[in-house]
Amino acid sequence: MDSQNAIPRRSVLASAAAALTTSLFTGEVKGANDRIAVGFIGLGAMGSSNLGYAMEVPGVQPVALCDVYGPHLERAMAAAHEGGFHPKAVKDFRDVLADKSIDAVCISTPDHWHAYLAIEACKAGKDVWVEKPACVYVEEAQKMVQAARKYNRVVQAGTMQRSGGYFRKAAQLVAAGAVGDVTFCHTFQSGSTQRQGYGNPPDSDPPAELDWDMWLGPAPKVPFNANRWGVKASFFPTFRYFWDYAGGAMTDWGVHLIDPLHQCFGEVMPTAVVALGDKFYVQDNTQTPDTLQATFYYPKFLTTYESRTCNPLPLFGRNQGAGTTIHGTEGTIMVTRSGCWVIPKNRSKVEAASWENDPEMAQMNVPHWKNWVECIKSRQKPTSEIETCARSTTVCLLANLALRYKERLEWDEANWTVRQDAVKPYLKAHYRSPWKLEV
Repeated sequence: MDSQNAIPRRSVLASAAAALTTSLFTGEVKGANDRIAVGFIGLGAMGSSNLGYAMEVPGVQPVALCDVYGPHLERAMAAAHEGGFHPKAVKDFRDVLADKSIDAVCISTPDHWHAYLAIEACKAGKDVWVEKPACVYVEEAQKMVQAARKYNRVVQAGTMQRSGGYFRKAAQLVAAGAVGDVTFCHTFQSGSTQRQGYGNPPDSDPPAELDWDMWLGPAPKVPFNANRWGVKASFFPTFRYFWDYAGGAMTDWGVHLIDPLHQCFGEVMPTAVVALGDKFYVQDNTQTPDTLQATFYYPKFLTTYESRTCNPLPLFGRNQGAGTTIHGTEGTIMVTRSGCWVIPKNRSKVEAASWENDPEMAQMNVPHWKNWVECIKSRQKPTSEIETCARSTTVCLLANLALRYKERLEWDEANWTVRQDAVKPYLKAHYRSPWKLEV
């Protein structure tokens, strides 16, 4: 095994010191033939996709669908009926959590709801699927792990690439020393954003079918704005580009691109983070950068994340809009959702190797759901157990904090905080009343 995979794991999230073991969870073990009654909270673009994936998994029974926007709820109900299921429609998530007949919940809300809902679901005795990023505050990540441990819940994060064949292959290659000693990794996401971006809609009244106050939840009370809500037919929701609800490309794409490195190198965290970026080109009313570069100092290597949304030049001669590269003394691994490639240092002596165009290896979402369902029944830890996503998300949150507060942040893992006192207050969750983050 590569020596970097032997980096010892420190006791993770200070007050959640329970070790990750094969049989982490205790409690009722479902029979192999039992169906898992699942409630779906949040049925926008990602929530609707999750409902579709879940309906392909034997043993999953969608029994409740919940959304604060009427048309999303109606669309999801129609999809469930078409799939042969007849769940109840719910507008308030608290009704889902209070229903003792529901075994588990899938949380696909905007990011600022993830932590609160996941923790409350654990407290209600539900197993949890929660989308990435895990949260928007570093403190939330810690408390999500604490809740999973305290209430003995199986919590799977939506970092589904961990169940994909190409990403598993990359981890195997690193473990086997295929590219030698690794000292540098690079992650990137690119695009071709137009100058007008998503436009500049004025504040207005919310749609009649939307409960805007509930959509905001723990976030600050502000007037409705079409881009803050962000539900449009032609692209993924734009709420992710406002600091109150998400972290821009850094948490949207960055979690997916950095998480494979954590999968390859034993979930190790960086010790220092720096970042620079801005809105250099786009002129809409969103807040997060159109261009960003962050650097992470891991114990054995450097990692960079590049968000280049105004120029889609392919890297390594491959037309990939996003990817992760691992650079070692003997070669480079590149992994994306389309394939995994090994580029040897000396190509005249060693042929490149590739895995691509493989329909089975390309599968991620349905296998990830199957893994969660299997672990609900066995009480084993799932592929993307919440601590893994808490770590990958926290790394990205630190980059945004370094960017916004112009600090080089040094990570203190033992206390799950940074050493820079000026930034420590921004690690804490700030919830609007009456919402409270309590494990």
